[in-house]
Amino acid sequence: MTKQILTIGLLILSNTFMTLAWYGHLKFADWKWFNKLGLVSIVLISWGIALFEYFFQVPANKIGFKGNGGPFSLVELKVLQEVITLLVFTVFTMIAFKEETIKTNHLIGFIFLILAVYFIFKK
Repeated sequence: MTKQILTIGLLILSNTFMTLAWYGHLKFADWKWFNKLGLVSIVLISWGIALFEYFFQVPANKIGFKGNGGPFSLVELKVLQEVITLLVFTVFTMIAFKEETIKTNHLIGFIFLILAVYFIFKK
């Protein structure tokens, strides 16, 4: 497996856990027992989920960074991470929060982000 694919795969896993930690509790509120929890409990649950994000994010950056023999500069890693975050968040939103809609202005913004990736990686 190439370092590019491994890095991107780890970033996808990382962002999946981070999205669940940041936004999952909004959907978990549909569960009766979850509504009885206080804010501190919800924060601790989110931190527990976010811990797994670090298990994937840190190795992704270590493997992917040029300074460690990887294929990506620091700026490229950050832009990849942000675009992956947006994609994971969009898929999560469409699956978990079906009442949310992706509008034309969102799509235009996504296109600009994809163009940002193009220009960041252009040599």
